[in-house]
Amino acid sequence: MSNTTLSIAIMSGKGGVGKTSLALNLACALHQNSFKTLLIDCDLGLANLDVLLGITPEGNLQNVLLGDKPLEEVLYPVEKHGFDVLPAASGVPELVDMNADTRDLLLRRLEPSLGRYDFVFMDLGAGISDTVQSFAAMAALRIVVVTPEPTSLTDSYAMIKVLNNRYGLRNFMVVVNEAASVKEAQDTFEKLAGACRHFVHFEPVMLGPVRFDENVSEAVCRQKPLMRCYPGTPAAQDIQNIAQRLQKARLNMLDWLGQRGILHLDV
Repeated sequence: MSNTTLSIAIMSGKGGVGKTSLALNLACALHQNSFKTLLIDCDLGLANLDVLLGITPEGNLQNVLLGDKPLEEVLYPVEKHGFDVLPAASGVPELVDMNADTRDLLLRRLEPSLGRYDFVFMDLGAGISDTVQSFAAMAALRIVVVTPEPTSLTDSYAMIKVLNNRYGLRNFMVVVNEAASVKEAQDTFEKLAGACRHFVHFEPVMLGPVRFDENVSEAVCRQKPLMRCYPGTPAAQDIQNIAQRLQKARLNMLDWLGQRGILHLDV
């Protein structure tokens, strides 16, 4: 059976840009649009998706890797009928510094169960560690989350450059988070795109802005997805727009997806 699952790595050059919250709410928005979604916490140094959801999971990614439990036993259902989370374990050395053998074993353990989902999101740790690079290269698409801060832009450009040099990756999409306005988001994207155009000779694609919204922090404090408790707010509307663009991207990629594994790494 041909693969129809779109795997997406959500990443950032630096921490503190709202990456995990965005990953959670994108997955939630797609589920609200009747798609089956899985969100994997791949921040293996500082896992915090369980904190955002206010859950205490009974198992995690480490249990799957070690063979202690099958994937089905450690998935946490955020919503019934197709919105699940795979929690991570914080500070586990063999996962933080994942070697090729560990990575291949994890792929074998995960891959057979991923085909039930339409979208698989991987929330990666910030920065460009070898483990982050491996996860980023496994995905069919990469979303780079930036903010208007100059340090966010420079670190994100460095991450794109490293992944292009090491893996030949060119298909990056950008979300400008916490933007004061759509214009600020577009200006921020143009700075990143200009650097990529000049130095690595390709441009990422602007996926969309997410405007600054006080309700995002309120949802974090309530430990619930923004899309569930404040669905009509500016940030939620922007996230819904991005989710619809991802739906279209998946449809356009179906032929290509059918020729690859859900998570696939050529090294």
